[in-house]
Amino acid sequence: MARLTVDDYAGHEGEDGPFRAEGPQGVRIDDSSHLAGVPDEFQRLWTPHRMVYIQRGQQPTKDECPFCIAPSMSDEDALIVARGKHAYVLLNLFPYNSGHVLVCPYRHVAMYDEATPEEVAEIGSLTQTAMRVLTDVARNDGYNIGMNQGIIAGAGIADHLHQHIVPRWSQDANFLPIIAKTKALPQLLGEVRESIARAWPVEDHE
Repeated sequence: MARLTVDDYAGHEGEDGPFRAEGPQGVRIDDSSHLAGVPDEFQRLWTPHRMVYIQRGQQPTKDECPFCIAPSMSDEDALIVARGKHAYVLLNLFPYNSGHVLVCPYRHVAMYDEATPEEVAEIGSLTQTAMRVLTDVARNDGYNIGMNQGIIAGAGIADHLHQHIVPRWSQDANFLPIIAKTKALPQLLGEVRESIARAWPVEDHE
């Protein structure tokens, strides 16, 4: 069985230079072909830094909810694209792609089935308008649209309902998000907000 320790490699030259043991002694480097497990086609990306979110959480209190605070700010400061009677549209501060917007009800409700018929109708109407505007402004090829309901489902802010609308282009996926943990965004958020807001139909603001 090939079971090697960091100390076995210390000072040895490899293809990428000397291997230096920087952690505590006894850390092992194992040849995975000799370990227990059932092989499959998936690659694993280990992200232990995310344990802070699992152990401590990242959910704001109601008083700190950014989706409750945003409507009290100017459109420019809150990155709001359009305001309706029951819901509004704003840019995601951490976009997957340029033009990634969120549709939120003004009321602080968590789940889709808690929204009123009026809120559901306006969220749907604003979503359709956002798609038309983004298609005209961004010339994208498609969309990812959806909601993460609850912390277990991956909602970043679970206590305030919000729907994601993410423009997609045929060649927008590359190695940067996975290898470099970086998203390449060609426009600043303020510029994106201005271009979408300018193209938004006037009657939908009323």
